[in-house]
Amino acid sequence: MPNIAGLDIDQAIYDLVANDLCPGSGVDANAFFTSLSTIVSDLAPVNASLLKKREDIQEQLDRYHIAHRDAFDFSAYKQYLTEIGYLVPTGAPFEVTTQQVDEEIASTAAAQLVVPIDNARYALNAANARWGSLLDAVYGTDVISEEDGASKSGGYNPVRGNKTFEFCHSFLDEVVPLTGGSFNDVVKYVLSGSQLKCQLKDGQEVTLQDSEQFVGYTQGAEGLKSMLLKKHGLHIELQIDVAHAVGATHPAGVKDIIIEAAVSTICDCEDSVAAVDANDKVNVYSNWIGLMKGTLETSFQKGGKEVKRKLNPDKEFTAPDGTTLVLPGRAMLLIRNVGIHMYTDAVKTADGVEIPEGFLDAMVSALAGKHSLSGAAPVKNSRSGSIYIVKPKLHGPEEVSFISTLFSRVEEALELPPLTVKIGIMDEERRTTANLMECMRVAKDRVCFINTGFLDRTGDEIHTSMEAGPVVPKAKMKAQVWIQGYEDQNVDVGVLSGLIGHGQIGKGMWAAPDSMADLVKEKIGHPRSGASTAWVPSPTAASLHAMHYFKVDVAARQAELALTPRDSLDKILTIPLMKSWFKAGDAVIQAELDLSAQSILGYVVRWIDQGVGCSKVPDLNNVGLMEDRATLRISSQHIANWVHHGVLTWARVEEAFRRMAVVVDKQNAGDKAYKNMAPEYNGVAFRAALKLCTDGKKVLNGYTEYVLHEMRKEAKKKQGENAA
Repeated sequence: MPNIAGLDIDQAIYDLVANDLCPGSGVDANAFFTSLSTIVSDLAPVNASLLKKREDIQEQLDRYHIAHRDAFDFSAYKQYLTEIGYLVPTGAPFEVTTQQVDEEIASTAAAQLVVPIDNARYALNAANARWGSLLDAVYGTDVISEEDGASKSGGYNPVRGNKTFEFCHSFLDEVVPLTGGSFNDVVKYVLSGSQLKCQLKDGQEVTLQDSEQFVGYTQGAEGLKSMLLKKHGLHIELQIDVAHAVGATHPAGVKDIIIEAAVSTICDCEDSVAAVDANDKVNVYSNWIGLMKGTLETSFQKGGKEVKRKLNPDKEFTAPDGTTLVLPGRAMLLIRNVGIHMYTDAVKTADGVEIPEGFLDAMVSALAGKHSLSGAAPVKNSRSGSIYIVKPKLHGPEEVSFISTLFSRVEEALELPPLTVKIGIMDEERRTTANLMECMRVAKDRVCFINTGFLDRTGDEIHTSMEAGPVVPKAKMKAQVWIQGYEDQNVDVGVLSGLIGHGQIGKGMWAAPDSMADLVKEKIGHPRSGASTAWVPSPTAASLHAMHYFKVDVAARQAELALTPRDSLDKILTIPLMKSWFKAGDAVIQAELDLSAQSILGYVVRWIDQGVGCSKVPDLNNVGLMEDRATLRISSQHIANWVHHGVLTWARVEEAFRRMAVVVDKQNAGDKAYKNMAPEYNGVAFRAALKLCTDGKKVLNGYTEYVLHEMRKEAKKKQGENAA
């Protein structure tokens, strides 16, 4: 184990830094770890004190709620939050000043993918999801029905293809309308000077209502190969090929409709990965380094053939005036590091103390990003000279300021210009929500992103007010007043602080990847709320959600909201407690317990036994839902709360977990790597699931990482022993 400047460094981490990360960066491994050592020496005590402050505040909140459980006064409660420093005073108006932000983040309203960075194939798919086939997304999902011969099984079905084109033509009619007729009536596209002309089946020749929406084309010997259209800063490419299997069925030879979809992607080192040791972190870091260098490639078997993946090149068109138009071929990539509560044994101090994992994350993330900013990278990420790091689970402005200080130290260590590293603030902890304007203020020259995350935020909502009483069932949580205040304020603060033009205002994940018809129907609410981006779980979902940003003028909606800001703090601080009369609803309580137990087991068994941090987990009704640690946090906190307040007994919880273990075993029967939990009920995964609930009240902020990491390490040790 190398020792540099008083740090004991795992050999795998050292080798990655020395052989893959540092070469070509202007920073050698010795300087890297020497700088890290100084940062640890100076800032680790601050990190620890901030975590201690969280514990102190929680203890004060617990005592308050115990004392006032039977005589709660909201005004007195709010005053108490101010007295203990939970609420901080709001200062004078200010404007975000973050500079050198790429337009994908600063001003383009569009879908955003979140991808676990530990899977190279998924990471590449997400990076390449800036452009997606709308035809494929509609044809291959439940957006259109399979009735009347429109089955999607087997090879290309012209009946389904026609229904798909009708859907897509209707979308085009809405966002890039013609002067007459419909895209469904077009039999030929031709270029006439600098204009796009469309010949209809009735003989009419029409153009776009707004001729400036035609922004580019490609041409071949047979005529137009593609036309590029634009709305709200986003592009749609109609590709022509009459010889193609699909194009041959279309009156105008359209073989595909390519839509600009996931304009940005968050590469996740946190909730969607299971990285518990140095080897896991090497895998995580390697993929990010490869993305930033532009060299990441992978291959896999599909249909008996080897398929290779690498980063897509840029797209090139001829503009109507004859000049060349080049558009980025890849999403703008951000990276989400771990929270300040995480420590790692990949690097330790000389006396064996683990260092804050986020310090190592920041150094590696930024130095990898430095490669992308240099001329040596075959493809660039940022064209404006920025590196984007999303920071989760921060509690209030003091912690945001601390991360800004950390990023300044990283820039200095890696010889990056000041403020190169931008911060994305995850608004997913209650103390940050309640003080969001001040969180923005302390990072006003660096912040580039805020967003809401319902699941983590609900987990912290429950834990913060654990002693106040039993909370409402999860199914009723989205109807609670604090949720509306939370969602409204996030947009309001982004608008009022002048974040628009400097960063993104985001909304949360669509968790049902097989329910794309519902996504198309419901997720338009996010841009309508004034959010400039919202999370999706897959490239297909990105292509479908992208339609909403063509339809909704987000900038105009934000301008409206700037005129009518909402006072949301009282709503945000309203605790979602269950009414006393509801305690009689035992059937509802049992159903809630069963759903939570099955969800916890379905996620934890893959995390512990297989190291899968994010996957589509079937729920109790066999509906596949994308789950990560955020979903786990809310379910475990909810059970812990109900047990603590006597809504449930622990015996009842254990009985439900045993029944649900049988269900989860059956749901995973087709997975050869899966290990059954029943009938022994003593495996590492099953014990971990129960421990998440028993530890739920006492663990810091209700986080699940502590139990998961401990038990995953135990499982890996057992697996190693079995292999030996």
